[in-house]
Amino acid sequence: MCGIVGFWGRQTGKASGKSIQDILSSMTAALIHRGPDSEGFWLDEMTGLALGHRRLSILDLSPAGHQPMISACGQYVLILNGEIYNHPDLRCELTFSGKAPAWKGHADTETLLACFSAWGVERTLQASVGMFALALWDRQNRILTLARDRFGEKPLYYGWQDGTLFFGSELKAIKAHPAFQAKIERDALTLLMRYNCIPAPYSIYQNIHKLMPGHYLSIPFSDGHPVQSSVPRAWWRYNDVVSGGLANPLVCSDDEAISALEDKLSASVRAQMLADVPVGALLSGGIDSSTIVALMQAQSSRPVRTFTIGIHSADNEADYAKAIATHLGTEHTELYVRSEDALAVIPKLPELYCEPFSDSSQIPTFLVCQMAGRQVKVALSGDAGDEVFCGYNRYLSARRVWKTMNYMPAWLRRMAAAALCACAPDTWDKWFSFVRPLLPKDMRLAAPGYKAHKLADVLTLKDDRAFYRYLTSHWQNPQDLVVDAEEPQTLLTDPAAWPKTDRFEHWMMAMDAQTYLTDDILVKVDRAAMANSLETRVPILDHRLIELVWRIPLRQKIRDGRGKWLLRQILYRHLPKDLMERPKMGFGIPLDFWLRGPLRDWCENLLNENRLRQEGYFQPALIRGMWAEHLSGEKNWCYHLWDVLMFQAWLQNE
Repeated sequence: MCGIVGFWGRQTGKASGKSIQDILSSMTAALIHRGPDSEGFWLDEMTGLALGHRRLSILDLSPAGHQPMISACGQYVLILNGEIYNHPDLRCELTFSGKAPAWKGHADTETLLACFSAWGVERTLQASVGMFALALWDRQNRILTLARDRFGEKPLYYGWQDGTLFFGSELKAIKAHPAFQAKIERDALTLLMRYNCIPAPYSIYQNIHKLMPGHYLSIPFSDGHPVQSSVPRAWWRYNDVVSGGLANPLVCSDDEAISALEDKLSASVRAQMLADVPVGALLSGGIDSSTIVALMQAQSSRPVRTFTIGIHSADNEADYAKAIATHLGTEHTELYVRSEDALAVIPKLPELYCEPFSDSSQIPTFLVCQMAGRQVKVALSGDAGDEVFCGYNRYLSARRVWKTMNYMPAWLRRMAAAALCACAPDTWDKWFSFVRPLLPKDMRLAAPGYKAHKLADVLTLKDDRAFYRYLTSHWQNPQDLVVDAEEPQTLLTDPAAWPKTDRFEHWMMAMDAQTYLTDDILVKVDRAAMANSLETRVPILDHRLIELVWRIPLRQKIRDGRGKWLLRQILYRHLPKDLMERPKMGFGIPLDFWLRGPLRDWCENLLNENRLRQEGYFQPALIRGMWAEHLSGEKNWCYHLWDVLMFQAWLQNE
């Protein structure tokens, strides 16, 4: 895992008095957490294109893995952030076809360069299995290509400002360039308020974009100048996998489907365990991470290192994670987190997430990565299990709820919504606490008051797609909150870009995989891990596994009112069923209490009415009214307020 940067600009350095080497050094220094082991620079004297790299050595720790790396033929220069898991297979293919160079080492970067030389850009990308963001310079044809992996596991920002081209793994590297102008994009701010992240291709800064997952951007140089009109092209589309899988369903027994899936997932885990440094796993105790750890241990001759954080409470998933680790025989490390530990992370968040990001699970994610990073350089995770194997509650309940609502006349829905809102969330929570012990486990809801109010809002929606958008939004009308802004179009508002599916459940899964997974979960994990110089890998996101899962009928994903049926069956081959038969809990932080309690002064400072008015990004009245309701306990607005607070904290850190 590494950090990459690059730029081109004829006037670079003249105004600041800095040399290109000095500028590159400043940019790469901003990414030292992504690559603390070494740095490298390269300049094309003919055009002035500059490339920089920070290295976290994972494969081939010798100088043979140093970047920027030049191909054996001399035509290409490559900087790579990521891992190509099938690079040994690619080397064999090159050798078999007589196109392999004389290898200098065993780094995947060298393999990828040889593939680009032999096959060209698009075929190489399609042949690669892995996570990556890269910049490839074709010295002969003078073409710069930026590319990003299928799911966007690795970040890549790029853009133009006043004739200067920038690109890099994180915005903090681009900001280190003296020509960069930090002008905030107000339209993107509306997306943060709705989704608690800024989805690709947008960024918080004007004229700076994120390259979309599964896309590459080729920029030809003419007379030494890059062509600014170049546009990204897709080299892989998730929607094609969805439609292809549904059109060619897998017809087989349950046992055959389970075995086929276990073979694919085991192969992915095996490939992602390849490293020249210590490898471990993040174990939450849930279905996804437990399956990954079970398959790791089944293929390892020594105990796998596993890491869990927990809190002292009656329902603590860390206890289950420990029991699972004990059964599998892993070398387990756990950390019980105090409120002070979690609160201490908050001042670091604006620096960790170089653009505002407000998924509050960023806090425990950082803590577990911090713990793991002290012992290993690589950790596998169970991320993507919900989106791929149908695990979210909304997949199970959305169709049922929407069908029920359609049977209700509009006037009755309005009355039901009014009744649900008649009590504050805290009141609902108190009432529910009395009956909770009497309910079946799958009905013991977390935050029932908050969910009752969300249901009230849902009762007035027009269709199931609007229902889904509501469920995945924080602020429902962010353009009313952000001053002088319009909410840009995204996948969720562009029906022409929607996947074609057979069922609403499949549609939601496909949408989540291309939005929530890519723009929230993978960003959260990448930044939290890289801040601790830890490389995280996601075996479930092997595209060959995804292609198989989309061929599997929904009845083998959802059964008996529960999701992840197939994944559970794989896990039960390795763990006793009674270890896993429990409600999903996760690691919850008491954010609503913190905002009213230990974080209150911090909030008051960031949400000060005069400050909000002077900065001019938000409508102060909306925020102050919500803050007053939250403080009184009348309503729980913690997630809406956290969106605003994370922007305010980030802005203060600018």
